[in-house]
Amino acid sequence: MSIPLHKLGGLWRRSLIAWPDGREDRSTSVFWLQGPRHYIDLRQPAGRPSFETATCLDALDRDQVGWLAGQEGFAGLFSIEDGIGEWQRALDFQPWSGTADKGTLAFEGDVLVENGIAIPYLEHWHQALSPAPATAFVLEEAGTGRKGFLVRHGDSFMYARDRAVTLPLPGADNSPMEAASLKAIVAAAPLAEARAMIDCEISFGEIGADGWRIAHSSLPFREGTPLAPDIDVASRTLSIADISADGTPQRRLWKITDQEERA
Repeated sequence: MSIPLHKLGGLWRRSLIAWPDGREDRSTSVFWLQGPRHYIDLRQPAGRPSFETATCLDALDRDQVGWLAGQEGFAGLFSIEDGIGEWQRALDFQPWSGTADKGTLAFEGDVLVENGIAIPYLEHWHQALSPAPATAFVLEEAGTGRKGFLVRHGDSFMYARDRAVTLPLPGADNSPMEAASLKAIVAAAPLAEARAMIDCEISFGEIGADGWRIAHSSLPFREGTPLAPDIDVASRTLSIADISADGTPQRRLWKITDQEERA
């Protein structure tokens, strides 16, 4: 029996991913925030090194860029039909794999069990937030056309924006139809280019007395900083607080191309 989409709204945390060859991962920190239709997902491996001195993109050294390239995350439209969920990746931290992200979804008690279709895997998900009003925005950056998303569920939010550069596609330059990992791509690139390749922000945060505060991010220098979204209803634009590559505070302006709400 298919699960209604509204039953999957909210924040999900993963406790397990396992593959048929016996490998499994229980330590990666995963945030999947599902809005009315759109979602954002961030996956960060355990053992993150210190980024205390990396206060902006230009301050990241080669080793730090290499570690960050091992993260995963994506955002886009989620749908479910006949028990099969599909996460369309309009934005992806890693190079596109060429394979649709689809899996069967079914509850076993309180655990949401996902089984991959194109790529075999098993994931266990746990709902971390009670049902609450949700909003999602699909964004396009003014001036660049870069893609972005903002999803809020109760007092939790996730924000994602694409990088400015384009990653290599699988099959380019007569290479095999398999995408290289971002780690491999940045390792072969000059440091300035490698920094630009990992400059894809996927952040999770909470809304409290001091506003919208980022707690976890694919860009560590964003953690602890405010998102401070400001919506102009008349112009259908949204601006957020950001940090330029050299560390200068700035506001990033987005056009709202779609907006959805769930009570």
